[in-house]
Amino acid sequence: MNRTETGRKSSHVLKFIIYSLIGIFMFFIPIELNGVRTIPIDHLVDMVKGLPYYMPIYGGILISAGTIYPFIAGDWNRDGTATVFSMLNIVGVIFFFMMFFNIGPVSLLEPDMIPFIYENIVIPVTTIIPIGSIFLAFIMDYGLMEFIGVLMRPIMKPIWRTPGRSAIDAITAIVGSYSVALLLTDRAYKEGRYTMREASIVGSGFATVAVTIMIIVARTSGIIEYWTFYFLFSLAVTFVVTAITSRIYPLSRKPEIYYDDVPGEVEPDLKGNPFKLAWGEAMVAMGGSSPLFRNILRNLKDGMKLAISIAPNIISIGVLGLIVVNYTSFFDILGYIFYPITAIWRIPEPFLAAKASAISISEMLLPAVVVKDAPFITRFIIAVVSVSEILFFAASIPCILSTEIPLTLKDIVIIWIERVTLSLLIATPLLYIVFH
Repeated sequence: MNRTETGRKSSHVLKFIIYSLIGIFMFFIPIELNGVRTIPIDHLVDMVKGLPYYMPIYGGILISAGTIYPFIAGDWNRDGTATVFSMLNIVGVIFFFMMFFNIGPVSLLEPDMIPFIYENIVIPVTTIIPIGSIFLAFIMDYGLMEFIGVLMRPIMKPIWRTPGRSAIDAITAIVGSYSVALLLTDRAYKEGRYTMREASIVGSGFATVAVTIMIIVARTSGIIEYWTFYFLFSLAVTFVVTAITSRIYPLSRKPEIYYDDVPGEVEPDLKGNPFKLAWGEAMVAMGGSSPLFRNILRNLKDGMKLAISIAPNIISIGVLGLIVVNYTSFFDILGYIFYPITAIWRIPEPFLAAKASAISISEMLLPAVVVKDAPFITRFIIAVVSVSEILFFAASIPCILSTEIPLTLKDIVIIWIERVTLSLLIATPLLYIVFH
């Protein structure tokens, strides 16, 4: 090996270590600043939100842009789902201008209606996604994902019935975006890397919300001081639930055949030292990576696109959800599905907890809003369920239905009921042990 190759390898090792540590620090290590203890990404969001005129201007621009773009691009009516969400975008921009100009029904202008959704969900979410995307390069683009993926390979098949490469989908969702993870799953399925069953398991069980969104749930629920525990516990419940749902209907009935019934790519077993193999793949990824600044710009561009696309949906579905919650009995009725569990486990305000669990199918951020004044343990349980249930109409369900992942709407609703039920059954007793 010549001196140039040795220097290049040493540079790769140094960059891998430094970039990985920066990514881990920014997303997972809470620090105290100005009397507030949270992760560095969250501190950055608070700083940005404090800029003059940021709150009314930034969100309004994103909501307006997200509403207009589908009509300019001409894809607002490409299918039924796109049409529905384009109409919801229009509702969202109407809600924003009602709040901005203080016009419209007084009941919708109350602090706990449109202003609450806008200030506590729209602004934090659409701020944290672009800021978080800047630092995703340190985790996603320089070998850390490949390193973890190889180490996870020996346990993925026996526990979750999926190939080792599916760990990458889970990590992508957690540190990036469930929409990106679903696109990766869809591509892998069509390329013959997943069977129908594997793609269905990964799409419905691994594409959880990103860490950036989990921060919003923790803050809305008033449990951000327990961030590290909440984050790890929520992921543990999520993946335990996935291990169970992969073995019951409807996922257990999905056939083990590949896309278009053609021969697929079976993942080989690991041979040799797993750590050495993981290190090797990380170095290969590092060697093929683009310069840091280029990756940051690309991720920031993707983050802004995502923020623009979801901003009008968040305010429209969020406010409509609150209207349904406050002025109809729909979720009260739906909540009876989960009430026996919340009552048996003696969750404080059991019917409210059941109702919040039911609301999760509309938008995963709403349950935290509904229980924001409930006892601490109830807020914590619902915050976990909001993450582990994975499937909601505001975003993840339309994303799945727009791919080739072989899940029908009936499958999705059944899996959602299973996931919420299992999440309540698993999380509640464990949290009682921890906090009592």
